[in-house]
Amino acid sequence: MRLLLKTFFSKRVLVAAVACLVLAFMTGMRSVDPDFLKSLRELTFDYYQRMKPRDFQPAPVRIVDIDEASIAEIGQWPWPRTKLAEMVQILTDLGAAAIVFDMVFAEPDRTSPAQLLGKFPEGTSDEVLTAVSNLPDNDKVFGSAIAQGPVVLGFAITQGTMEKAPQVKSGFAFAGEDPISFLDRFTNANSNLDTLQAPASGIGSISTSFGNRQGVVRWVPLVFSDGTQLYPNLTAEALRVAQGAQGYIVKATGASGEADLGNSAITDIKIGSFAVPTTRSGELWVYYDHERSDRYVSALQVYDPGELENLSHLMEGQIVLIGTSAPGLEDLRTSALGEQVPGVSIHAQALEQIIHGQFLSRPDWANGLETILTFVVGAIVILALPAIGSIGTAFLGAVIVSGLVGGSVYLFWEKGLLIDPVYPSVVSILVFTASTALLYFLTEREKRFVRQAFSQYLSPELVTQLEETPEQLALGGEIRPMTILFMDIRGFTPISEQLTPEELVSFLNTLLSPLSDAIQAEGGTIDKYIGDSIMAFWNAPLSIPEHAEKACRAGLAMLDVVEELNNNDAFGFKARSLKTQTVKIGIGLNTGEACVGNMGSARRFNYSVIGDAVNIASRIESSCKAVGAELLVSEDTRAQAPGLAYLEAGEIPLKGKSEPVKLFAILGDETLKTTEKFQQLEEAHGRLIQAIKDQDCAAARAELVLLKPLAPALQDFYGRFESFIGELDAEIEESGAAH
Repeated sequence: MRLLLKTFFSKRVLVAAVACLVLAFMTGMRSVDPDFLKSLRELTFDYYQRMKPRDFQPAPVRIVDIDEASIAEIGQWPWPRTKLAEMVQILTDLGAAAIVFDMVFAEPDRTSPAQLLGKFPEGTSDEVLTAVSNLPDNDKVFGSAIAQGPVVLGFAITQGTMEKAPQVKSGFAFAGEDPISFLDRFTNANSNLDTLQAPASGIGSISTSFGNRQGVVRWVPLVFSDGTQLYPNLTAEALRVAQGAQGYIVKATGASGEADLGNSAITDIKIGSFAVPTTRSGELWVYYDHERSDRYVSALQVYDPGELENLSHLMEGQIVLIGTSAPGLEDLRTSALGEQVPGVSIHAQALEQIIHGQFLSRPDWANGLETILTFVVGAIVILALPAIGSIGTAFLGAVIVSGLVGGSVYLFWEKGLLIDPVYPSVVSILVFTASTALLYFLTEREKRFVRQAFSQYLSPELVTQLEETPEQLALGGEIRPMTILFMDIRGFTPISEQLTPEELVSFLNTLLSPLSDAIQAEGGTIDKYIGDSIMAFWNAPLSIPEHAEKACRAGLAMLDVVEELNNNDAFGFKARSLKTQTVKIGIGLNTGEACVGNMGSARRFNYSVIGDAVNIASRIESSCKAVGAELLVSEDTRAQAPGLAYLEAGEIPLKGKSEPVKLFAILGDETLKTTEKFQQLEEAHGRLIQAIKDQDCAAARAELVLLKPLAPALQDFYGRFESFIGELDAEIEESGAAH
């Protein structure tokens, strides 16, 4: 039972369980299909259109544009209805198949004589008033013109409560379910004057933003419902009137040859001889091409008698849409191509694609297919991860995503089908990311256990490197330039004699722990603890170009640590009035080539460093007491870290070395080096060293007199120089006497 539970809660089972939960949640979200997913999907389809816009083909569609030039010449919009009646008459005479107004005439013409009567001042003669009242009404003149031609008017869907429904000029026949039962309903409409809509050949909705998101017109609904009857849109009604058709055939689920998947939907609408595929709600996806100037004719040209002969071939047999591109009239819309186009252009492009059969189709089964793809692709990732690993699964996922995107692009390019590859692809990436992230977290937790277990013995950097590259645990080493540090406690024997074994261990832990932290803070690797000593090195296992400087800074930090511990009586020596109340350490540093690596046997080895550079560092540390300095470095170390505050300690004979080695005491960092006091000390110390080299004992003693007040803390350091000068003076006198 315990083995079964351990297997069940194993790392891979836990990862698979979490991945399955993520997949179930994301698949459920796709089946619900919230608005933000629809928006993302529609942005993908916009990109497809930008990648391959519709190929323009000439069609019997023309736009009469009420542009800025027309408004500047004829006057402010709206124009008198008599002017529009004149336009209708001209277009009718030119043989337009349909004259379509992308606008609503909901209020009487304010320039009609009847509207002007109330604006005459008092005292106006009866003859004038009678003459004006006998003038024909502008709206009636416009209505008469409408009655003479194939005119289609528009109505606008608005918010509020319906007061007057638009007239319906066409009939609707249904194949399958009645769309009124499942279409969204509009509650109000802004309709035309009865004087105008009664004689019109067709009436359709001009609304293009019904259901569109982000302000982009991606589709136009071909039919609308108020809950009692259907209404066509302007595009559909223009096409019907141009063909002389009497109505529409709306095909929905349940019709012969149409599968019923449980969701009621319109599949296509027959308009005369054209069958138009639609979305569930009877919308036509607009397949845009880029705006073209040859689609437009300025209204100014229509009113110019000299242009009529040139316009004849542009208007005869055409569906003529009348709209505006003037920015001030605020009829600009955003297309799927990201262009700002007049609203009338959207109706024109919709007519062009219907006439040429250039459709985009979003079948009613697309949502179900995408939901299934989401689940299947996610399941493949879950099954592949334990079988072929993260890298293999990532490669497989990339192939799947490429297949989804490529297949979707192909279907759009060749068939005009809109299938979303993004959501299934994103879910597969999310499942993979969640699985690998959890696997990484669990693996890191195991690593943390290893780190905690071994960080007591190895530096954090070494532990990390061993985690990432365990092959380094093999035996062997390499020669590289390194800086080695040795630290030893001065007077350790007297200290140990005044403490019990338990107190001695506590003392060492209190001291060595912060000293180790100071080393590791500067990137050092602690090689070993040897009783009361520490051996550490820099530039291995991690490469540290400035290893000498970091080692020097670590040494200074160690001295600061000891000073702080003494000041705070961290060892309790002062509180207990022990004989030894302060702790002192000596530190030696040397830079040179050494061999570093794993050394020992195949069963037990240690990451360490060996070589002559190590021996010199140890001998330098042993010389600290004799030199009277706490931190001594070799000439090689000083050369690689020249920015610190050094004083030459002279050439010191080291055990095992045939020649003396020049050593330097470090007093502080670059901040101390730039102070005026240290510069005076450094200058005087330089003269002392030179005097000794010149064997000028009198000058050397004179410099010592100056130096001692400048460096009261270095009495031991300069005491050795004083003894050395005395020995040198005796040698000189002895040599002189011998001669």
